Amino acid sequence: MRLLSRLSVLAAGATLAACMTLPGGAEPARQIDPDRLSAHVRLLSDDSFEGRGIATPAEDMVIAYLSRAFAQAGFEPGGENGGWTQAVTLNRFAVSNVNAAFSDKGQSRALTQGEQIVISTRRPAAQVRMDDLPLVFVGYGITAPERNWDDFKDVDVRGKVIVVLVNDADYEQPELNTFNGRAMTYYGRWTYKYEEAARRGAAGVLVVHETAPASYGWTTVKNSWTGPQFDIVRANPEGERVPLEGWIQRDVAVDLFQRAGLDFEALKVQARGRDFRPVTLAGQTLNAEFQVATETITTRNIIARLPGATHPDETILYTGHWDHIGVGEPDADGDRIFNGAVDNASGIAGLIEIAGMYGAGPRPERSIVIIAFTAEESGLLGSEFYAANPLYPLETTVAGFNLDAMNVYGRVSGLGITGHGQSTLDER
Repeated sequence: MRLLSRLSVLAAGATLAACMTLPGGAEPARQIDPDRLSAHVRLLSDDSFEGRGIATPAEDMVIAYLSRAFAQAGFEPGGENGGWTQAVTLNRFAVSNVNAAFSDKGQSRALTQGEQIVISTRRPAAQVRMDDLPLVFVGYGITAPERNWDDFKDVDVRGKVIVVLVNDADYEQPELNTFNGRAMTYYGRWTYKYEEAARRGAAGVLVVHETAPASYGWTTVKNSWTGPQFDIVRANPEGERVPLEGWIQRDVAVDLFQRAGLDFEALKVQARGRDFRPVTLAGQTLNAEFQVATETITTRNIIARLPGATHPDETILYTGHWDHIGVGEPDADGDRIFNGAVDNASGIAGLIEIAGMYGAGPRPERSIVIIAFTAEESGLLGSEFYAANPLYPLETTVAGFNLDAMNVYGRVSGLGITGHGQSTLDER
């Protein structure tokens, strides 16, 4: 799914040396330059970067390009051992031979991987097999004591497959303001829903995909989840990951609920309230079986630092993720590369320009650290790894700003901030 066409200045078979030529010359910028932003985006999303898949040759190209760009901006290496990177060790899970079906009172209905359903795992195993596991709808799958919210109540979901809605209750009805309106807290992300399911001992999770609350279409789900999945190496993966993580199309969910004698839309409305209780999908079960190949790989966060003038031990972070989906199945035009121009070459281009502004201006009081995280598309793993293994103490990290896709639509009249209301920076 090509988002920007190939750079005219890059010939077929462009070498890494060609990719190292930075737009705008060697001098750092004193003003944000839209043309230079565009040039960075075009290059980083060029076909030669093969969708910026992690632990691929493209990763070395990204590291070389960004380290040169940050150095040109006047930053120094901010990674491990005086280098530009932080090693991030991950497990890679490749699922194959997927067979899945819903059973309606014993009558099987096959589900095609990538079409009606996508299923995978991030728990080490050679094989996953589930036979006639009960299905339970648990609304948004959220437990938030500080908000007096518990979708599970006293219902035991151990050994069951839970069906959950994407996002959180305020998306459909923001005036409820239970989860800060449409700001979407972490409770709304699919990563949280899988984590909470594991804490509850569920055997699996099926997130109902709906384009608007997910903010992306089914194609993104299919492309992201039918390829290899990644996770940080965990001491207790059985306690932190469920055996089956999946998504189902909305129309599949509607049909599933109807077969159980339930109204999907009516239950969605009920799920917006604190008094919602889980609902068993009577007579409906899931059968699934697939093989899993697990290996350990190393990918890298890319880190640059500009020491502060008066408080160098205090840190302000500017972050974004450099990775995208990589190479997958061809589309109707035969294109196999998911270029990731907006998500997130645009954010990385923004970080390069921010570095240029800081490097060309007066030295800031606090140190500026810019991190291009790896494995965001796999579940925010590069940032999770850094938070657990910070190179700059969290206690003296005074602020953080993340760019996950910049505005590519033109001048706008409003500003949306994910996480608004969750930081003391809002008061400043």
